[in-house]
Amino acid sequence: MTSLPSPGSSAGYPGASMAPGGETAGRKPSEMSARELYIDLLIRALPNILYGDAPLPGRIRRHRFDLAKRWTGVDWPSQAHTMVGVERLRNLATLVQSCLDDKIPGDFIETGVWRGGCCILMQGVLAANGVADRRIYVADSFRGLPPPQVDQDAGSRYHQLHQLRISRDQVAANFEKYGLLDDNVVFAEGWFRDTLPALQADRFALIRLDGDMYDSTMVALENLYPKLAPGGYVIIDDYGLDTCRHAVTDYREAHQITDPIRKVDWTGAWWRKVDPTSAIGRA
Repeated sequence: MTSLPSPGSSAGYPGASMAPGGETAGRKPSEMSARELYIDLLIRALPNILYGDAPLPGRIRRHRFDLAKRWTGVDWPSQAHTMVGVERLRNLATLVQSCLDDKIPGDFIETGVWRGGCCILMQGVLAANGVADRRIYVADSFRGLPPPQVDQDAGSRYHQLHQLRISRDQVAANFEKYGLLDDNVVFAEGWFRDTLPALQADRFALIRLDGDMYDSTMVALENLYPKLAPGGYVIIDDYGLDTCRHAVTDYREAHQITDPIRKVDWTGAWWRKVDPTSAIGRA
């Protein structure tokens, strides 16, 4: 059986070395704080690499757990609370921690949450830091993806996939399993075009987009990026998909955004919104 890297190991964590504040890399568990060990355990528990559930039938040829596939987020788990994989989870935790360390103001949001794993992780990082005055926005239709609305998404069949239809109640129940459901978890239920313009949020420290499609990505950027605080982060889970990447490119070009995009793994990417009044985001 393939063994897992120790909590402080950088092995298998290529995304961590590309993110700021990768404080656990290369350290022994005995050298890590309780906060760091808790977050590391969440990162292992959410994709269920601890027990290794099989992937959903029909997604891959061999219907059994494969650590390498789960680690890099290339299978769709049958039981785990995220399909993102360890590399992108570690990147997310690192960037949330960076927001707190650098005192970047604002809340946190994911658009397209599936079973809620990434939002649970963000809430866990806040809890581990004793932060109780920031919200986690959980934005999803909770009934799968919409049919194509624009030419760029023509031919998409995501709306036909019942595996992506996870109810709000199930996502809330998943938060409860980790003891992380409280009043700071805000559910924004519905299509992004309807819910995101109506969000009662003034500012975000980090926005994580996982909408797969051109229109979903563009609508999220149009409504959330103007609220992103200087020094805050944008994470694009599906940057490896042509439709999503084209939406990002079109939005950045239209708004003359030149902050460098950094890759996490085969599909994830992120950038930091430069703060023109300080050195934050310039490194």
